[in-house]
Amino acid sequence: KCAMQAECTILTELFPGLSSDKAEQFKTFREIFTDWNAKINLVSRKDIDNFYLNHVLHSLSIARFVDFPDGTSVLDIGTGGGFPGIPLAIYYPHVQFILVDSIRKKIEAVNSMIATLGLKNVTALNSRAEALDIKVDFVVSRATAPMADLVAWSKGKIKPKSLAAIPNGIICLKGGDLDAELEPYEKKIFIEPVTAYIKEAFFEEKKIVYLPLV
Repeated sequence: KCAMQAECTILTELFPGLSSDKAEQFKTFREIFTDWNAKINLVSRKDIDNFYLNHVLHSLSIARFVDFPDGTSVLDIGTGGGFPGIPLAIYYPHVQFILVDSIRKKIEAVNSMIATLGLKNVTALNSRAEALDIKVDFVVSRATAPMADLVAWSKGKIKPKSLAAIPNGIICLKGGDLDAELEPYEKKIFIEPVTAYIKEAFFEEKKIVYLPLV
């Protein structure tokens, strides 16, 4: 049984093919995240009551935007408490995820959650993204930094050949007025409202922003 039945219903409605194993992992994730959040405040305490909607489903909206094929590699810059990386890693067990954050205590919590969840496809690193010498297919991020910073941090890290249906690049979750921030990329950028996939009031101001880098 799900701790928050209404939240679980939203999850299974949007992802009807979700296996019982994955559903159980999401339930466990909620429990262990709640424990960690009480210790180090990874997200607003009032947000915990809407954990699936505000955090898990927000992260999984990327999976509605693009389907990551098996073997894809994804770098989550500024993962914080593990978003969007951990929900995507649960959903895509055959995709490799690297979660990076410069704040050590957050990565310690994320590593503990990864171990408890038994996720073999995730590495969490306490580092600045620009210091990493790696090659990935996609960079993902949730409300971490302006696009110009994400582009700079992703430089030299994107593989040229894409496994997915879209070219490799940056996929980030953002909110608010993005016109000035995204103006330099307007010829290449693609913006999709999250409400195109999830019809919930919480997402009315939230966008999926995709910038191909190859």
